Amino acid sequence: MNNATRIGDDVADTHSSVQDYYGRQLQSSADLKTSACCDLAQMPGWLKPLLANIHPEVLSRYYGCGLVCPDQLEGCRVLDLGCGSGRDVYALAQLVGARGEVVGVDMTAEQLAVARVHQDWHAKRFGYANIRFLEGYIEQLDQLGLEPASFDVIVSNCVINLSPDKDAVVAGVQRLLKPGGEFYFSDVYADRRVPEAARRDPVLYGECLGGALYWNDFLQLAKRQGFADPRLVEDRPLDVTDLTLKAKLSNIRFFSATYRLFNLDELENDCEDYGQAVVYRGTVPNCPHGFALDSHHLIETGRVFPVCGNTWRMLQDTRFAPHFDFIGDFSRHYGIFAGCGVALPFGEGGATNEEPAPCC
Repeated sequence: MNNATRIGDDVADTHSSVQDYYGRQLQSSADLKTSACCDLAQMPGWLKPLLANIHPEVLSRYYGCGLVCPDQLEGCRVLDLGCGSGRDVYALAQLVGARGEVVGVDMTAEQLAVARVHQDWHAKRFGYANIRFLEGYIEQLDQLGLEPASFDVIVSNCVINLSPDKDAVVAGVQRLLKPGGEFYFSDVYADRRVPEAARRDPVLYGECLGGALYWNDFLQLAKRQGFADPRLVEDRPLDVTDLTLKAKLSNIRFFSATYRLFNLDELENDCEDYGQAVVYRGTVPNCPHGFALDSHHLIETGRVFPVCGNTWRMLQDTRFAPHFDFIGDFSRHYGIFAGCGVALPFGEGGATNEEPAPCC
């Protein structure tokens, strides 16, 4: 059994353990035993003023592992899975503006109490109220009264690893996203499947390590739930400094990573070449010189940038379309796009007069 599936039949036990760890055992981010659930090292300058507008108590109860503030959110409807005390919700609320809305979902009552008690404080500070908090399980999004295909963007910050049914989470995300919508999230991944003993250790699980997916299981899960081409945005290795916990994990390596998944039906399994290109106009807020779609696509302003068919659709059929000029179409196919991880499987030697080799 791999980590992409339900952990036995103890879903309720896993939920209870996580609720206890985050609702009662942890009182602030200082109580964490590893850095897996906190990463402020790569915060861009434009985000710092947004965090300065957030109540100190909300900030003190932050347990995320990355940044979940994608570009171009003005006017969007955003859902935050596992919102905790609401730090990312309140940051996103400033990015979507008065015309947008942010909904936060969490199963831990103590965390939601912190988030809700400061709603009026933030509304006065922002000049508008555009936030809702819902109590519930991210594996059961269909039970929260949320309309299908109603969100432009769904985010999550170091939460999916804590879920005992990750397939259900991603399936729920796919159901709630609009066509062309995006799931942009940070999480912890392992370089191999985490053994059962570590997965059942309550501290390792609460520290975002026991439930971490093997990275290749995650890719298969995403594709299984309708996201054909997951894109890695950024990543960093995690160092488990607590010696007791490290001994339980043997040689497993962990990474904090941010992925973006687009809800686009026509994405192909591989990057195919149709002779297309895009030109970025430099108009996405906070990105005047270039737009980073993912870790392999930094598109400089004004430069003709060749792209595969999937990258074309991720720009043309999403909220990013007004910021690009598009060259070409899908009328002619040139094979696999060079440098995208898949190569021509056949030899390049050409025909010979030698006897053919026997088949295997």
